[in-house]
Amino acid sequence: MPPRRRLSPAARRAQLLEVAARLFAALPYDEVLMEEVAERAGVSRALLYQYFPGKRELFAALYQEASEQLLARTRLDPADTLVEQLTQGLDTHIEYFAANRNTVLAANRVLAGDALVQTVITGELDALRERLLGVLPLADDRTRAAVSGALKSWLVFVQVLCVDWLTHETCTRTELRDVCVGAVVGALRPLLDEDPAPDWPR
Repeated sequence: MPPRRRLSPAARRAQLLEVAARLFAALPYDEVLMEEVAERAGVSRALLYQYFPGKRELFAALYQEASEQLLARTRLDPADTLVEQLTQGLDTHIEYFAANRNTVLAANRVLAGDALVQTVITGELDALRERLLGVLPLADDRTRAAVSGALKSWLVFVQVLCVDWLTHETCTRTELRDVCVGAVVGALRPLLDEDPAPDWPR
């Protein structure tokens, strides 16, 4: 084990998450060992366990950080059309999914029943839904409730479709993104007085 560098608690936690991110991206969840994380970080197992009581907690913290970074990179610019905003957001997420296949599959399959990890996923989906509600032309509370329900279902659809794509990759990234865009445009049009995507299909 290399000599341990002195770091502040925040910097040490960030370093541990960075090391864990590389391991979880490279290996299936069951093959990632806390001992390996500690060794690669140059710390003792005891120190690692001071920050994260177990692998589940380490993974949840890592996925929370990834979720926050994805939300920060998902731009909803009022100057862009809805289709442009959806395209940018989906491209950002699909790029992360493709680069971190094992991590995403762990969160959505291996740990599908884990409340801690699923809370992270639900939080991100809720944040994305609220952002989309903020840029859509909603005439009244009834319309908002209907659109909110449609968006909630669509986000779950996207989640399931993307996880399936990571397993089988039956289409290109562009086709995957456009299926997702087309699905939400089709779901929203009957609910809104104004066409939310006059530029779709292209």
